[in-house]
Amino acid sequence: MIGTSIFDYVFIRSCIFFLHWIAPLSVFCCLISLVYTPPFHVPLSLQVAAALETAFYFLVYHPRKIYLQRSATHPTTISRDERRALFQRCLENTPDPERFLTKWFVDAPASEIKRENLKDFFRWAYLNTGEPDIEENEELEEYVRRMEELLGRKLEPGRGKAECFRLTLNKVDMLHRSLTWYLVSSCGKNCACVFVVDTLASAYMLYHSFNFYPTSLHRFLSVFPFRPLGLLSSHRSPAKTIAYWHRPHTSKTRLPVLFIHGIGIGLYPYVNLLAELNSEDDTDGDLGIIAVEIMSVSFRITDEALKKEEMCQEIDCILKAHGWEKFVLVSHSYGSVIATHLLNTPKIAQRIDSLVFIDPVTFLLHLPDVAYNFTCRKPNRANEYQLHYFASKDMGVSHTLFRRFFWSENILWKEDIQNHRVTVVLGGKDLIVNTEAVRAYLASNGSASPEKGTWKEGHWKGDKLDVLWFSELDHAQVFDKRSTRATLVDIVRAYCDTE
Repeated sequence: MIGTSIFDYVFIRSCIFFLHWIAPLSVFCCLISLVYTPPFHVPLSLQVAAALETAFYFLVYHPRKIYLQRSATHPTTISRDERRALFQRCLENTPDPERFLTKWFVDAPASEIKRENLKDFFRWAYLNTGEPDIEENEELEEYVRRMEELLGRKLEPGRGKAECFRLTLNKVDMLHRSLTWYLVSSCGKNCACVFVVDTLASAYMLYHSFNFYPTSLHRFLSVFPFRPLGLLSSHRSPAKTIAYWHRPHTSKTRLPVLFIHGIGIGLYPYVNLLAELNSEDDTDGDLGIIAVEIMSVSFRITDEALKKEEMCQEIDCILKAHGWEKFVLVSHSYGSVIATHLLNTPKIAQRIDSLVFIDPVTFLLHLPDVAYNFTCRKPNRANEYQLHYFASKDMGVSHTLFRRFFWSENILWKEDIQNHRVTVVLGGKDLIVNTEAVRAYLASNGSASPEKGTWKEGHWKGDKLDVLWFSELDHAQVFDKRSTRATLVDIVRAYCDTE
């Protein structure tokens, strides 16, 4: 993640301005050329580039934008008792109810959030629908009364002007990406094009003894920009849609690592960490690593994100193909969602020895911060503009969040990880996650008394749960410096050690 200096601000705004205006200018030039011959010579290369950008805008982006607006297929609604239990757990872990309400209603005045408005929110959050049903009114009234008790005040009857943010019911909010963005390098390393970054990451992984396992040849055209390495690799993924990188596990005394990345440009931000896990001389062999690629959140034009059952099935297929009976699971950001699904899949969960969550988004997911900061917040600082334009508004990322991200399936509680050794890594200046609330939740038992554990120099050590706190780091910045990566490497390697 970029910093927040004036230079960073000017740089990122300049990049966005340049990339955003490529398509409009290309369309304008093509239209002008049809009715007017310019008095100066226009190089053929520019004419071709403008024509390609115009064609890409009208023939690829707009049809796909319409296609991706289809309604979400919500998961089956859980029973009323299960909903009541989930609601109670959420209430018990809502540190600031007024802020909870305000942010889920996109900063609307409290006076405009009335009982019917709150019912609309609960109807989406717990019943997976936006359609009123008189049979559900008694349950919704119960939830409203409980919320009023938490707020310490009564909500006005009727309906106000406030509109709640209902992620999977709202319009998929995306911005156009030019063909230049996908194919031609521009604006420096922080926003270089997808194809160039993918090529650099692939070269780095190959250099560090990773093998690429692409999907079958007939799926080569399913990811754009195309990946020539997929045609050249001698390996094939046993999964239908998931490609991955694999470093063979030859150690006899340690466990291998399954790594799941977050939203971004793929594995590029993580290549140093993955390489450094094997940077030491180990007499008993190499530490095996599988780094799966989630193309739907990697700034590509590709298939829709897999449903949780499909994702778990394909990852299980990969693990079985390599004979992994036990492993350490490491995830970053959005990868914690997939890690949550793996933990909730018994046949996989029993093979997970330990977990490392880096900048996780799944703890306290009922709070509005992740959804609001990623999709609703108006950017002001450089890092917020970077997140807003390059991540939030990407068509694949946006569709994944608005049509395949169901909070009640993705939320992770401490009780879900109590049978594993776990380290959670948090940044004090995270622009997405409310890390202060997550830190407090993880280091307490939900009451006034703390769990068995102590804080020392940014490290809280509990029974099986540790929390590592980097007070000056933003989301994903832990990967930027060798010193902070070294801390992650030490944690992961310690979990891998079976002796």
